[in-house]
Amino acid sequence: MKIEILGVGCAKCNKLEENVKQAIQEMGVEVEVEHVKDLGEIAKRGVLMTPGLTINGKAVTQGKLLNVEQVKNLIEKHS
Repeated sequence: MKIEILGVGCAKCNKLEENVKQAIQEMGVEVEVEHVKDLGEIAKRGVLMTPGLTINGKAVTQGKLLNVEQVKNLIEKHS
């Protein structure tokens, strides 16, 4: 599984990355995490508002700072 955090490095984007890493650790799953900061790459993934989140290449949220529980739910739903 691969999760991408999409955002140029704002506070919300960085917090989302922290929440994703915490969720993965608590779940004990192996996931590749990447923080995409290039606006061109973010747009290619169909995300117009940051922070965005993709799971296995599919945009699942945009413009929302998800908490750890919300991230866990998305991981379970898309795994």
